[in-house]
This record gives sequence, structure tokens and C-alpha cells, in this order.
Amino acid sequence: MAEGPELLRAALGAGFVPESVYVSAGASGDPALSALSAEALAAGSRVFDLAAGVAERVADTVTPQALFSVLGMVDTELSALGAVDLAVVCVDVRDPGNAGTVLRTADAAGAGAVLFCGGTVDPFNPKTVRSSAGSVFGVPIVVVADAADALTALRERGVRCIGTAVEGGEDYAALDWRTPSAIVLGNEAAGLSPELLIDLDGVVRIPMAGRAESLNVGVACGVVCFEILRQRRGPARAAGSTIPAMSDATRPDGGE
Repeated sequence: MAEGPELLRAALGAGFVPESVYVSAGASGDPALSALSAEALAAGSRVFDLAAGVAERVADTVTPQALFSVLGMVDTELSALGAVDLAVVCVDVRDPGNAGTVLRTADAAGAGAVLFCGGTVDPFNPKTVRSSAGSVFGVPIVVVADAADALTALRERGVRCIGTAVEGGEDYAALDWRTPSAIVLGNEAAGLSPELLIDLDGVVRIPMAGRAESLNVGVACGVVCFEILRQRRGPARAAGSTIPAMSDATRPDGGE
């Protein structure tokens, strides 16, 4: 279930046709929602108006959205996964909000797949779908029971598998990420198991200056993913940049 107009818009934009769309009582008069419902109907969806009070009983949120969509699962079989330049692998990531953030981040960074392994939350959990902000439809999702099978499949495609850890390993920013790579993220509390760490091609850590022991798994994914994107984009200032370098006269310290 995808709750809200933005998720329906994302699904339709990605070529996914909902099985059905439900519009809350009183919302049918909204021109934007009416246009979106008409778009879904034209694409092949069934559209229903809900009676008063129904949305509040079926919604997963305290304040329900005015529109709900029901879609088929959009996951990809591991055997059908094509060439991948960047992948994110979740192992025992239990929090649905974190999983949705990982999906959104991976999509934004241009990842070719996100693999949900082991005891990782269902990628189609309503909270995961909401937290993904539509990226559940934007990046291929692969559900794999055994993380070792996921790593094997990625290596067969020429992808090295790099885990993240709080301690040990190389500084994530010091690694050359310009080769096809997969970031392997572990459980929010326990991290990756020792058995899985041994099976990886390397491990990186994110140095921290404060007292926090670790980062939220979604934030850690963002930090590493965008370092990869930065390296692959080349120099920070492109030749055509319109942002001038700060001169001594404009620097806060006057150039001293």
C-alpha cells in the first residue's frame, strides 16, 4: 500500500500501474487529486471513493492521507539482476524508517540495486514505502534470504563488496570508489556479523569527532554513497561552474 498522492505520482512516473486507488471522502473535489486519479484510471487502475471514516480506519498514519494506492510487488529476482556499478546491501536492518531512507539515498546516489537480506525489514512495509519518498519505485529492489548469496551474485557481476563498521577498517573517504562497488550495511545495533565481515572484500569506517558511538544506518549510507558519487563526478568545481572561488577580500578572516 502506498499512502498519499506523491507515492502514486512516483509509481505512475516509473511506469507502475496500481491495482486500485482509493480516494478519501471529501477529497474528490480537489482538482489536483481528481487529475491524479484520472491519470491512474487512464493507466488501467480501478478508482474508488471511500465512505466517510474509512480512511481513518485503514491508514497506517495518525493523520491519514487523502489517497491510497495498492500496487503489486516491484522486487527483482536475484538471477535477473543486470550489470551493477553501485549497489547497497542491507543485512538485518530492522527499522522500516531506516530502510526507506536507505532506498531514497541509494536512488539519489544512482545505485543500480538495493538488496534486502537476512532479517531486514520487508521493503514494502508501509513505513518503508513512505520513508522512501517514492524511491521504492525508482531503484531495483532484490530480496535475498541469505546475504552470502547476495555477495556471490554481486561478485559474479564484477562488483566488490565493502562493509561498514564502527571500528576498524579504512577511512571511507580514503578508498577509491571508482570501481563497481557494493556497500554492505548491518544491523542498527549489532552491525555486521563476524562471519560476514570475513567474507567481504574490505571494510570502511566513518571517522567521528563527537561523543556519538555510531551513525543511524540511513545516515551512514548517505555519507558513503555521496562520497562515491563525489569521486565519480570528478573535481568538485566543474569547468562551467558559475560559483566563484572565495577571494581573500571576501573571506570572513580577510585572507589572514
